[in-house]
Amino acid sequence: MEIDEELTLKKIQIFLAFMRCGNLSKTATEMQLSNVSVHKALHSLESALRCPLFKNEGRNLIPLKSAYVFEERAQKIVQDIFITVNKTREAAGFAAKVLHLGSLYSLTVKTIPNVISGLKLRRSELDIQLLLSSNQDLVKKLKTTELDAIIVALNETTQDDDFEILPMFCDDIFLAVNKDSKYADFEEIDLSLLKEETFLTLTQGFATHNDSDFIFKKAGFSPKVALQLNDIFTLISMVSSGVGFALLPGRISAVYESSVKLIPLKQQYHLQQEIGLVFLKSKERDPNLLALIAECRMFASHVQK
Repeated sequence: MEIDEELTLKKIQIFLAFMRCGNLSKTATEMQLSNVSVHKALHSLESALRCPLFKNEGRNLIPLKSAYVFEERAQKIVQDIFITVNKTREAAGFAAKVLHLGSLYSLTVKTIPNVISGLKLRRSELDIQLLLSSNQDLVKKLKTTELDAIIVALNETTQDDDFEILPMFCDDIFLAVNKDSKYADFEEIDLSLLKEETFLTLTQGFATHNDSDFIFKKAGFSPKVALQLNDIFTLISMVSSGVGFALLPGRISAVYESSVKLIPLKQQYHLQQEIGLVFLKSKERDPNLLALIAECRMFASHVQK
């Protein structure tokens, strides 16, 4: 079947806008057209399809069953065209104006601000949208291409053949206590001594939650957990108020440093988180990602000095 040359993408977009808005006036405003232009486009679309889409009731156009069928199919067509255009531009090396970056809450203390400020110097026109969440959630969003790249803890969640990984730095896990705690003056701590103490943790899916579980197993006990939280800064605030203890990465030392002490764990409980940039191999030539990779390498080299 030959497709009529009058069946254009613009007319389909006007049709979809009309189906959303329900009348000519609102559609005209959304599409920045006149009412007459919208009406002509809809009538021309019917001619191109060689079937009616609407019936007239006074001055109103009422969608027929055919209009709803066409709407469902047309939405998929328009979406596929946008995806096709974006993929084609990416393949040609023309990056999008927006970079969707994911990261952990704890990395906003130092890492993310430094990386983003450097990236903006490299690509001032780039709009960076930052999503903060758990390791597990960010990895899922990267796989579904909701995110272009993530800076997270490198662990079993990031082990995927589709991923490219750039390690940036390693971070020790410490025992976080209130400055007035009886443990505050310890130079290092034997975690097995804290079996009867109350702990606070992040919820499952966060890298620090998984690392804490591993350390507690090494220490031979399951902690008494008073609270599980989705935000590391709220957790630190609770520790500073004396609600309980927590196992936390050293990068948060600048937060509440006047009221929270980070105590090194004895060697048998020593654990490091490796932090790195993760992105899809299929996007490794994207100019935005190349700039981000360069900035992450620069940050990593400064951390190592």
